[in-house]
Amino acid sequence: MPPTLDLSQSTHAKMIVSTPRLNLRRAASYQHEKAPLSATSSRFSFNHLMFSPPPSPGLPALVPRPRKSATGPRPSRVLRVAAWILSLALVSFVVRALVKKQVLVPVVGWALDNHEEYEMVGQYDLPEFPTPIAVTDKKGRSKWTVSIPPTYNFPLTTKEYSDICIKCQEVATHVRELHGHTKPSQEAQVDYYYEDPYFVDVGDAEKRGLLPGVGKAWKVTAQAQDGHLVGDEADGLMDRSTCKTSLTFILESADAGLGPTLMMLWMAYGLAQKEKRAFFIDDSRWAYGDYTTIFKAPPTPDCSAPPRHEMLPCPHSARHLIVSTATASETFGKSFNSEYENLRRSNVDRERPIYDLARVGYEALFRLNDEDQPYVDRRVKELRTMVKVKEGSYNDGMIIGVHVRHGDLHPYEYQYNGAYIPLNLYTSKSKELIEEYHNSSTLLGGEDPIAKQHSFSIIASDDPDVYETEEFSGSLRAQEQIKLASKQHIQKINPDKSVMHKFVDETFGWEGGFFASMFWNLGHTTVNNANLAGKSQIAPKPSAETMRLRGLMGRAYAMDLAVLGQASDAVICTISAMGCRLLAVIMGWEKAIDEGKWVNIDGDYQWAALTL
Repeated sequence: MPPTLDLSQSTHAKMIVSTPRLNLRRAASYQHEKAPLSATSSRFSFNHLMFSPPPSPGLPALVPRPRKSATGPRPSRVLRVAAWILSLALVSFVVRALVKKQVLVPVVGWALDNHEEYEMVGQYDLPEFPTPIAVTDKKGRSKWTVSIPPTYNFPLTTKEYSDICIKCQEVATHVRELHGHTKPSQEAQVDYYYEDPYFVDVGDAEKRGLLPGVGKAWKVTAQAQDGHLVGDEADGLMDRSTCKTSLTFILESADAGLGPTLMMLWMAYGLAQKEKRAFFIDDSRWAYGDYTTIFKAPPTPDCSAPPRHEMLPCPHSARHLIVSTATASETFGKSFNSEYENLRRSNVDRERPIYDLARVGYEALFRLNDEDQPYVDRRVKELRTMVKVKEGSYNDGMIIGVHVRHGDLHPYEYQYNGAYIPLNLYTSKSKELIEEYHNSSTLLGGEDPIAKQHSFSIIASDDPDVYETEEFSGSLRAQEQIKLASKQHIQKINPDKSVMHKFVDETFGWEGGFFASMFWNLGHTTVNNANLAGKSQIAPKPSAETMRLRGLMGRAYAMDLAVLGQASDAVICTISAMGCRLLAVIMGWEKAIDEGKWVNIDGDYQWAALTL
């Protein structure tokens, strides 16, 4: 292993040039010895380094010293040389052991050319956890791949996917240095589709014998190769070949918000279509339950999903790619923006290519389940009917959609960052839009009062108290199929009329808006929680009731977006909320951006998909 060899040589050099001990031999004795001719001479030895030249000349001794016999090596010299040899061997052994223990880049043997013999990597040679590894042949040529044991449960955790992406950069840098390249090229730093010449995909690594593959050294369990890919059912897919390339989106996030996940999901689908990859969704650990609880299954590819251990979060050139919120910066980071932003534009048109990716994903994936989609269609039709005026009038009224996000998300604008955007700013902007349009909407450019009278606002918010405020007293809910209720509303509907009150858990409401901590504790009992304070606990698996409640919340969020985006003539929202950005995608670029019907009141910001 080259790193080990280098360390051993450096250690040897340090030991040799250390300060020599002084040997008080007579000058005559030193002069009679043969000096080395050169560093490369065959007569060269270490004696001139082990024995010092004579001390500086001084006064002659009064009593002559007895001359020692110079025939044959002295015992002290033999012992000293032996001690040096043993010390070097011991240090070399210790250094090799430490390096082997601390090395972060596992290295195994491999062969590149077809004329060379392949060296099968045994199971005992590979790490028992997912990690990138460097591989070299006998000539010292190095490449790297990613080893995920086929017996490992799928999908990996968000931390494991994140760690793999970090280590991919480290291992790629290590292999590049072995080839004499100390710095990555400008192309490697900027080009989103740069292909590392030293990377070997998992499938190719198995063919070349770098990795054992399934059925050779591993006994793969069904659980490790299963997960839950939405729409990729076993029935009817046995006759389909494995997809040549694919992109699988993992529905799992450390935060509870649904908005960022939906935006990444739509963009990932659009990216897969752009790169001609088959698209899959895994929802086995999604906080909201099964994907089909909220949405219909995505379009099914005409091929079957690849083996799970071949799905990699990095590099992007991997044949089968994994994308999740944990690896968002890897997939949708700076190089992605450099590739897809229109650098020739300085306004919002700069984001148009990225918007188009999200729009493709919205059109394919934002299909609500069989219960909610018919309701949304009826609701949109009902609202559009309410703004119609009698025949003979100039214009119909306007529907102004208002999206209010409270809870644990605060505005970007500095003066409101510690609280929320005041509600009167929403209503004043709504009136302004109606006045601006209908003050000159007649044929002669005059005011249309009838159309104004038929105009109104519809509102969607995570804070149920917003619906009861004076500012929105004349507004309608976007949808009434599933409502989030406040504690006061629940107690008003279900008052406790009994004289003797038996103990029940405290009423749980959503006053104040959506908070991640409330979401994660949804369905958990509060009894005796004080006794558990300060103790380390393992989060219990969510109950069926908890998952049902989470699913209802996801359905309500999706229906709010669907009605606001499809029924509204204009939408007012805050760009700090991801739901606001999703609404722009639902409305379409021409209506939302070109016509200015998507209105952000949280600072002077333009539309952007993600803020990473």
